[in-house]
Amino acid sequence: MATLRPFRFSVVAEIAKSRQEWLAKARRAEDLGYTTLLAPDHLGQDIDPVIGLMAVADATNLRIGSHVFCNDFRHPVLLARQAANLDLFSEGRFQFGLGCGYLAAEYAQAGLLLDPPGLRISRFEEALQIIKAYFQEEEQMTFLGRYYQVKELKTSVKTVQKPHPPIYVGGGGKRVLSIAARDADIVGLVARNNAHGLDWASALTPANLEKVAWVREAAGERFSQLEFSSTIFIAVATDHLQPVAQQMGNRLGLTAEQVPDCLQILVGSVDQMVNELQKRRELFGISCIEVTEAHMESLAPVVARLAGK
Repeated sequence: MATLRPFRFSVVAEIAKSRQEWLAKARRAEDLGYTTLLAPDHLGQDIDPVIGLMAVADATNLRIGSHVFCNDFRHPVLLARQAANLDLFSEGRFQFGLGCGYLAAEYAQAGLLLDPPGLRISRFEEALQIIKAYFQEEEQMTFLGRYYQVKELKTSVKTVQKPHPPIYVGGGGKRVLSIAARDADIVGLVARNNAHGLDWASALTPANLEKVAWVREAAGERFSQLEFSSTIFIAVATDHLQPVAQQMGNRLGLTAEQVPDCLQILVGSVDQMVNELQKRRELFGISCIEVTEAHMESLAPVVARLAGK
């Protein structure tokens, strides 16, 4: 079993048409007890993560984080420099999340080739090594890999958090989770993607136990140091769990019994949702809960019950 840590809750936010709307959302999250505001990295969304996160850091006491930067959108040297600046100017409140990219439409919009998953993961793994080296090397760094070559780069921007900001890597497959086990501080357990979107069945208990076993195998002695997280994509507060779960399951291809068991779903009364999150912490070690902004308000009573406990 992973080390059981106190719960902490983050909001994943990406929608705003003005500075006022964006910062009002961040301040509301802070008032509700969320500790971190996370920004995705999607071309079709309103907020650029670097600029948006820095604005939140200036206006609130929240921690900030990328959820997650798409590796193929930026060269890792430029991303490392931006991330180090985010940590420096937020005075040590930045969480660095990186992924290999997956949305075909975004690659087409940007004129980028969507390489096969194995190639994108290999490139992502090299980029992560470069970024970690940038964070940690005192004066300069050199990296000669298959996809990236960095020669005598000055690492002039120093992070406040040492040896580097917490690194988040999430995945649903063995290879990405093994990379996370070796190189990340926060491991996200997520459903796999398929041609139709998320494979909700891949986030049920048997699959999650297998994912934790993969992480344990790859992490070795550092397993006890890892924090586990999950993202709630669907949340419904209700005193009528069974009919709501049945309706939801019909839409997602799950049974009514499977719906409450799915890691990316939280449904039921406040007591039922609190009990479910506690169960997930016992089973999988998950203490970091990311909530999409659409559910920030409805899950506030759960946050009030569990945050820091």
